[in-house]
Amino acid sequence: MIYLALLRGINVGGNNKIDMKLLKQSFERAGMNDVMTYINTGNIIFSYNGQSKIELSHRLEEVIRKEFGLQIRVLIRSIDEIKGIIKAIPDTWKNDKEMTGDVMFLWDEVDDIALLEKLVIKPSIDTVIYVPGAILWMVDKINITKSGKSKIIGTKLYKQVTIRNVNTTRKIYELMQLQKN
Repeated sequence: MIYLALLRGINVGGNNKIDMKLLKQSFERAGMNDVMTYINTGNIIFSYNGQSKIELSHRLEEVIRKEFGLQIRVLIRSIDEIKGIIKAIPDTWKNDKEMTGDVMFLWDEVDDIALLEKLVIKPSIDTVIYVPGAILWMVDKINITKSGKSKIIGTKLYKQVTIRNVNTTRKIYELMQLQKN
């Protein structure tokens, strides 16, 4: 099975620094196969047969704690789960000088459409879509300071998501497909 491990909050603002080459080696020592990292923000693609996603997540969190001395949450998603998220992202969404499109990957304990009711969504500014496993959020850059997206920072929910932009998410899925073939 092809999986994606999303590490929350590494190599951001000089905090929780982890070298991707060393992280790849740690995953390999932990029994993951065909390990590949993508950019510096904690995106690890690998194949593995065995434990449940929750057990795998805990195992990899423990590896990171032991080898890097960091308490980092690890979210595991299968290639099929990522495919479902990718299909839900409108083709016109991108992350560029005009718009910012993000995928807020959700931990299982908060993964519910009812979560939308807890968010500050400004209908004339924010376009927000729930899909199992993620919240998709797009805003034109000209309106970024007026968006409700930043209101999530510092909340209890903020600790239950890890965010990647839509360009990164699409590339991750492309790499997962290559590994599958």
